[in-house]
Amino acid sequence: MFDVLAELLYCREDYKYRKRLKARRKFEDENNLPRKIIIHPVWRLIFIVVLVIVMVRLIVGFIFVSDNGLKQTSKQILVINEILEKEKQAIGSYPQELKTIIRNNPLRKHITKDYWGNEFFYQQLDNGQSYILISNGKDGILKTEDDIK
Repeated sequence: MFDVLAELLYCREDYKYRKRLKARRKFEDENNLPRKIIIHPVWRLIFIVVLVIVMVRLIVGFIFVSDNGLKQTSKQILVINEILEKEKQAIGSYPQELKTIIRNNPLRKHITKDYWGNEFFYQQLDNGQSYILISNGKDGILKTEDDIK
């Protein structure tokens, strides 16, 4: 049913387009004017639909990507926590500096920096029995609302 209705609407639009095009060409020939490009209504509709899809995709993409830094930094903090726990099991205490966990592992080269490129704030407490690990957040300033613990 929908197909038949769509086909009828398409035929109607095509008929109107052909009629308008014929009248335009006649007018151009009578007045010795250059030919104007006339776009078929279906192509206009396709263009509008594609434009709307692109706009929606950009808006939705922006919404979901905007908190990407928070998610990635939180995951990175979890990874660092695991590494620090392994370090404590092996040595008996947490390291003095966060850079110690890098060792010679090239995969951990950038592990001490968060999504925004800021160094994590790390402080060893209680003679290496506990620690504080905080990302300075997007603004790069410690003790603000955007800090990630």
